Amino acid sequence: MLTRRGTLKALGAAGLAGPVLAACGNGDETPPEVVSGMTLVSADVPRSVGDASALPVVVGSMAAFAADLWPHLAGPGDNLALSPYSIAVALAMTVNGAAGETRRQMLDVLHIDSLAAFNAGLAALTQDVEALAGDVENSTGKPGQVSLTAANALFGDRAETWSKAFLTVLAKQYGAGMRAVDFRHAPEAARSAINDWTSAQTRGRIPQILPEGSLDVLTRLVLVDALYFKAPWDLAFEKHGITRARFHLSPNTTVGVDMMSSTENASYVAGAHYRGARIPYAGRELAMTVVLTDGDEATALGELLPDLDRSAEHRPVALSMPRWTFRVASDLTDPLEALGMSLAFDEMRADFSAMTTDEPLHVADVLHQTYMAVDEQGTEAAAATAVVMDAVSGVANPETVVLDRPFLFAIHDVAHGTPLFVGRVADPS
Repeated sequence: MLTRRGTLKALGAAGLAGPVLAACGNGDETPPEVVSGMTLVSADVPRSVGDASALPVVVGSMAAFAADLWPHLAGPGDNLALSPYSIAVALAMTVNGAAGETRRQMLDVLHIDSLAAFNAGLAALTQDVEALAGDVENSTGKPGQVSLTAANALFGDRAETWSKAFLTVLAKQYGAGMRAVDFRHAPEAARSAINDWTSAQTRGRIPQILPEGSLDVLTRLVLVDALYFKAPWDLAFEKHGITRARFHLSPNTTVGVDMMSSTENASYVAGAHYRGARIPYAGRELAMTVVLTDGDEATALGELLPDLDRSAEHRPVALSMPRWTFRVASDLTDPLEALGMSLAFDEMRADFSAMTTDEPLHVADVLHQTYMAVDEQGTEAAAATAVVMDAVSGVANPETVVLDRPFLFAIHDVAHGTPLFVGRVADPS
């Protein structure tokens, strides 16, 4: 059952027109909300508990995708951070609206064999991960709190007709409701609303996922995933153990940093191309793994990610690491095209007919941003990913015509081609 305040256009077999479907996770027939001027329409679609048996496949897909993506991002001298979870969720929501060869390319890049299984596995994974949040105790019995939230949303143009099947699967498996906005007449107002939603979901750590000019009158849909995490270490680094030290940017360049040291709160990890430590957070159900590589960073990452569920060795580690805080913004369009997802970005050939048949859509941009702050007390991190879908402009790649030599002209009516005036321009000076 679909409900909304005011008049809702009739739902046909193919889709829903007007301000459209928004997820109602509890399955109740809840009146729609108005959030920052956006109409939110609820649907009687209970949130799926997912399929726990698909969890290993989902996590494996994310790890493989992240390893593929890493070499296409910032260079070795730049800070880099990303959320494989957030990017995978945003793109998985998008591929549910893709069809044909566009769909196949996206599934290949994301390492997804069965989209239905991935949807169900991701639903189970998200709920498992969110269940780790709440009040916890560290190893000494000291109380603490872990914050860990994930949220998804669709922002769709209110004049577009959206596929019922597309919206239903995102409501059921991703908890993603659609907020109706007016991209055609007020793209900047829509951009502001999306940024406000993302900022709220990330506690202000990602204040602007969509920069100025990223949306325009051709935008029809923005799919957003937001992730927020904050937790104390199981055993905090001692403040008196913080010292100034030199951090080597390169063999010949160093900078001064605040270095944290401890011999109590980490366990040793090692692989063929890396060695480092695993630091548990309070409750010991979440951890940070930090590693040095043998110089082949991409190979080391590809080896490390599938090993993150492997127990660390119970060997003492004298760990020293710097405090750090940074925010990294990444435009993923070129990396995703390079990985083989080119059709999704192609105005003329992208196939997202499973989203809407009103007009052809294509992915105009995939924007990702990550915030990370690590100190002696713990970690705060946030990430957001936005997939911007545009309508085709109707203008193909233009041919080049330069009138730099004598040319003819004709003035005529269009209906009949009546030559009202004709002539030649031999010397326009």
